[in-house]
Amino acid sequence: MNDASVPGASRRQFLRRAALAGSGLAVAPALLAACNVKSVDSTSAGGGAGSATALGGNAAYKSAITKLVGGRTVRVGWTPPVLSEFFNQMESAAFRRMADYESAYGVKWIWERASPTGNFNAVEQQVQIVQSWAQRKFDVILVCTGANFATMQNVYRQASAKGSKVYQFNQPVEIFPQDKLAAISSIGYDNRWQSGYLCGSYIAGQLKGKGKVLEITGPPGSDWSTARQIGFRKALAEHPGLRVAGTANGGYLRDQGQSATQDLLTRNKDVNAIWGENEDMALGASQALDDRGIKQWDGSKGVVVIGADGLVSGMEAIRAGKLTASVDVGSVDQGTTFVDTVFHNAVLGEAVGKVIDVPTRVVDKHNVDAAEAYMQWALATPKKY
Repeated sequence: MNDASVPGASRRQFLRRAALAGSGLAVAPALLAACNVKSVDSTSAGGGAGSATALGGNAAYKSAITKLVGGRTVRVGWTPPVLSEFFNQMESAAFRRMADYESAYGVKWIWERASPTGNFNAVEQQVQIVQSWAQRKFDVILVCTGANFATMQNVYRQASAKGSKVYQFNQPVEIFPQDKLAAISSIGYDNRWQSGYLCGSYIAGQLKGKGKVLEITGPPGSDWSTARQIGFRKALAEHPGLRVAGTANGGYLRDQGQSATQDLLTRNKDVNAIWGENEDMALGASQALDDRGIKQWDGSKGVVVIGADGLVSGMEAIRAGKLTASVDVGSVDQGTTFVDTVFHNAVLGEAVGKVIDVPTRVVDKHNVDAAEAYMQWALATPKKY
């Protein structure tokens, strides 16, 4: 029987168990989607005579893959745009998956993490990080960056020419021509339809299609902000009774989101919903409402506040009534999937999809227990690299 304690247990299985145990919920969302990645559903390693690993396959498959791996060591450089709660969850999930592959097939990992010391716009440092890893002949480089798309394609091509395999993660690749992407794969989600559109649709559902909305956005020119607003505007266009009463830059930061919301509330006292493009800004907006004594959504009245990321702190805020909802954009599934992608492509030489999207879902009080349990499972990784 598969279980959350078994390496490789699927999100579907884990969330079904967590939901049933925690709140009697129905089956949770579908398995992560990835191109040319072996199934993670299997009997446990301690099963019948033909079983071998929770990653899939029988004993003969394990033996054959172990032979192909040949005890190889893979040196990986991982660079997010900032060090944050979101990326910590993702890294922990990656460590869990790496341990699965090490245990099953003997592949060894050397992991190096580096991030710019500034904010999302500190891109020069990140370019230098990638260039340094390529110069040091890293096998794999995983990049999430706020840098200009065209600039990074040149960086990726230069790194590839030195022998490093480059993969993107958590990037708004959907707003650029796929054939221009110089990375082998981009692992993430579609910010338009799997984030912005979901947030707008959720607000419409709660308010029955009518009301005034405040937007707390990312920095001007941010590709994430551009993509998420495409989806959000599409959702609002489907519900003409909703209108945007004010927009402000929250810089993807909680305190900046709070101050931006406070400023907008001075001019818009009767708003019905606030959309924070990310969860930190939404949590800042929530604090701004509390500071003014404005009631938050209780299911029938108050101000709806929704963001997007999927943080443990956000799940706790939802449970406490300090955040109505958030879109979990799959920090855990992204970490798992980019390790799957690296193993099958960089280690086994298999072809993988150019764009690999993981599932996302709206989390509110009805499914928050399952969502947080999945994140906590990843954070409790038995091994770090």
